Amino acid sequence: MEKFDLIIKGGTCILESGPKKRDLAVKDGKIHVLDKSEDLSATKIIDANGKHIFPGLIDTQVHFREPGLTHKEDLASGSLAAVLGGVTTYLEMPNTTPPTTTKEAILEKISLAKSKSLANFGFYMGGTAENLEELKKAKDIEGCCGIKIFLGSSTGNLLLYKRDKLEEIFKNTTGIIALHSENEEMLVQRKSVRDNATSAHEHANWRNVETALTSTKRVIEIAKECKRKVHVLHITSKDEIDFLAENKEHCTVEVTPQHLTLSSPECYDKLGTYAQMNPPIRTADHTAGLWGALKKGVVDVIGSDHAPHTKEEKDQGYPNSPSGMPGVQTIFPILLHHVEMGNLTILEVAKYLCFNPAKLYGLNKGHLEEGFDADITIVDMNKTVEIKNEDMASKCGWTPFNGYTYKGEINYTIVGGNIVVDHGQVSKEKFGKPISINQRKF
Repeated sequence: MEKFDLIIKGGTCILESGPKKRDLAVKDGKIHVLDKSEDLSATKIIDANGKHIFPGLIDTQVHFREPGLTHKEDLASGSLAAVLGGVTTYLEMPNTTPPTTTKEAILEKISLAKSKSLANFGFYMGGTAENLEELKKAKDIEGCCGIKIFLGSSTGNLLLYKRDKLEEIFKNTTGIIALHSENEEMLVQRKSVRDNATSAHEHANWRNVETALTSTKRVIEIAKECKRKVHVLHITSKDEIDFLAENKEHCTVEVTPQHLTLSSPECYDKLGTYAQMNPPIRTADHTAGLWGALKKGVVDVIGSDHAPHTKEEKDQGYPNSPSGMPGVQTIFPILLHHVEMGNLTILEVAKYLCFNPAKLYGLNKGHLEEGFDADITIVDMNKTVEIKNEDMASKCGWTPFNGYTYKGEINYTIVGGNIVVDHGQVSKEKFGKPISINQRKF
């Protein structure tokens, strides 16, 4: 009789082909698909009858603020928020203090995460005008998921928008290049809009649609010339998503739950600076444009852009308040909220949070199939849950989605075959491991 580490019985597995009743087993951190006739035993058996089993969710954009900004988040608190939200793997951004722009810096982050992280992790290396040789090393580092370039200034001091330097990086590196696309020259030229503002309503006026669209048009042109595909993050406008739809051979595309759920001016009326992020929340016609693109297959992944700031920082008032909001703990719940609203299907949620992120980054994750990493999220779709500020594990202690409800109570978060969350109870052991990148499928 074969002995497994874990057996999950009776659940409905979310597969690319659709939901299917399937028993799963885990051994040595890998998934095994079971034949009902097999005579089996396991150290632990989960009865998942009536539950939905998702591949472990992958959040492709988080800012966990370590090192240097740990008063608002660190790898321990951020990964706790992740697993409580069903996220088993996160990819973290380089705009820390100091920024993650060298092999040494990224290895330091990986070492910290190995000792602190409840979830699996990957880290971006930040692109600058001077660190091409360091960026070339990125592809050989286990746990490095790619290169991140800020074309417009945001939190931190990473910034690169000069054409010759972008071409240098595009032509001389491999792997994912992820872009924060806003036009820095326009942001500087229009800075008086921000400086003279008296409320966060002006944020989307300062960082208007043109600042994003002109930047994205320019970088896609460079990508074409360099024959390099790029990954454009947190798209906010109908204009930009329509342009990217015509250039999909040169890019992959991310949107966030914030830009799909909130719209201006209502979000600024209700949340003030707590709705402030870069690029900004825009009017409802742009929100509708993003949903249209999602349904047409233009969007490849949904990432949280988890970027926490303390209440004290947010309460400084615009324009002194920093941009960014938390989201790693709520990305799955908010998409389940949209399932309940009829905007998404369960299969689409898995597409944008599991199947596609795994393919995009070449991960042996994101599928409940034989031999894949045993990262698994089990939910009860019959239970209604309310999102509350007091339940947020992030150090910032708030969420823009306070009061939203969804169906899909997270019962188990399983990382590498290890039960990390069991009905809200969190393991004391840190099971997170650095990602290994195989081959991009996009």
